[in-house]
Amino acid sequence: MTDKGVEAATMLEIAERADVGAGTVYNYFKSKDELAIAVLENLMHDLALRIEEVTDTFEDPAQVYAFGIRTVLDTATSDLRWAQMLNRSEVIADAMFRMMGPFAIRDLRLASQAGRFEVSNAELVWRLTTHALIGASLAITTGQVPASASDQIIVRLLCMTGIGANAATELAGRPRPALKPEGKGKQPKT
Repeated sequence: MTDKGVEAATMLEIAERADVGAGTVYNYFKSKDELAIAVLENLMHDLALRIEEVTDTFEDPAQVYAFGIRTVLDTATSDLRWAQMLNRSEVIADAMFRMMGPFAIRDLRLASQAGRFEVSNAELVWRLTTHALIGASLAITTGQVPASASDQIIVRLLCMTGIGANAATELAGRPRPALKPEGKGKQPKT
């Protein structure tokens, strides 16, 4: 799917690359789309863990959330595996809400408790943010919006938390530490 795209890849090719029978693939996934979403959900969860590993060192809970949404936007616009699914916006936004939501909703609540955000419904803010992130990512990857608009997009998303444009601009402009490469993040907290 990464080489040819979701539409062009066949389940038989996927099975051959995985060195399993086609029937085995169909035992776990009804379609290519279902398989692609499962892969993307794993990528999303891994990304959430990698974000958490970096943000565990942040003192400002608002910065934790800002770093997270910035990292998701950057990943969605630069990782081919994400980009190939962006045109299925409602599916990918739902997957993002489910897979990254526990982290983002927690971060929204912590920033609200610290007086940094004014969010009465963290689930709703995260739901709106996931759809906006996917829409913005699709617009960037299709050339409808320049990649240089990323900072402005992040500021607008942060404004949904009630902090105001100046504070959002300051958060969006903070230095961003690098994530560890995929597969190098810490394990989930138990």
